Amino acid sequence: MSATAPRRGPRRARNSSQNEMKDGLRSGEDRTVLTDERAAMGDSAPRELISLADDEGNSVSVNVLGRSPRWAAGLDAEIVVKTPFVSGRIDLALYVARLETWADALDRLDAGADVAWMEMSRGPSIFIQLTGERDCPEVVVEDESGSMVTVRVPLVPPDDWIADHRHRLRQVMDHWVPMLSR
Repeated sequence: MSATAPRRGPRRARNSSQNEMKDGLRSGEDRTVLTDERAAMGDSAPRELISLADDEGNSVSVNVLGRSPRWAAGLDAEIVVKTPFVSGRIDLALYVARLETWADALDRLDAGADVAWMEMSRGPSIFIQLTGERDCPEVVVEDESGSMVTVRVPLVPPDDWIADHRHRLRQVMDHWVPMLSR
């Protein structure tokens, strides 16, 4: 696993919608509504859209936190990276089109192709390489538009991981999409 330092000049400013979503959550403006909603849902709401882990302690996950209090068509989520060497998390906005592109990415992975999910969009990107730099699968999380940090996590997922992730995606879409305005 490796972490790559920034490749370009000074950190670029985040776009205003990302800042507004983060500022709203940081300031606590709508936290009570979000907390009440999450408590009312209990443990039945699907939270893990992506959960890739191995027995070496490496993992990358995308967790749905709930509806965005600042954007009726969006979900607040996070990417979480955990390894014995480095761990971190980054905020992520999910919406229907992003969930649909994750379905397309799973189809391409199933066909044996590497994928880039959310590449060239606002916020972080996730790349899944079936044969990475160390001759094993790896997940690359890149935050080019924010921190300009890239983390490469080698891991060997279980044989049924694509089917498992299609099931996770279906659960997330069935539960969350009806709550979102389009």
